[in-house]
Amino acid sequence: MTSRSVDDQVPGECRPGLRERQHRAVRSVMTELTADRSDSERGCNSFNLPISKQTQTHHFRVLREAGLIDEVDYGNRKGIRLRRAEIDKRFPGLLTLLGAEPPGDTAPR
Repeated sequence: MTSRSVDDQVPGECRPGLRERQHRAVRSVMTELTADRSDSERGCNSFNLPISKQTQTHHFRVLREAGLIDEVDYGNRKGIRLRRAEIDKRFPGLLTLLGAEPPGDTAPR
């Protein structure tokens, strides 16, 4: 039996947020959020991403538009929360696959 990667099992509707290999930071955010089982809200700056603020903003927008996260705008900052229940209902098993990856893993696939 061959092992399938997350990329092989990502539903087509999620691909804008997860499939693009050039956006490993997006996958890093998702694995960190998945690892936090309390689903607490996190600030955008709480992710140690080696990219500019503008690029981070783009990545969070991609995740929001894919329906994977909620963003709460507090004026001078934003809060990020994983939409775990919605993702589990819509894409069963996706978060289990992401949870198998080390949090913050941005290594090329």
